[in-house]
Amino acid sequence: MAYVFESIPAQRSLIELDNPRELNWWIKRMDCSEQQLRQAVAQVGPSAAKVEQLLDGSDGIVTV
Repeated sequence: MAYVFESIPAQRSLIELDNPRELNWWIKRMDCSEQQLRQAVAQVGPSAAKVEQLLDGSDGIVTV
């Protein structure tokens, strides 16, 4: 039986859309489509916390 290991992003606080392995990891993590993830990053930037907040439908975006 072969084991498949997922590639965990080097920086889990930032979403890297140019790396296919990381992109797939974020799509699974955020439970969204690639298009939704790309639109969210375009709207709020690469911060994983802000993207997650936007995709979860939270009322506002918290800035740090």
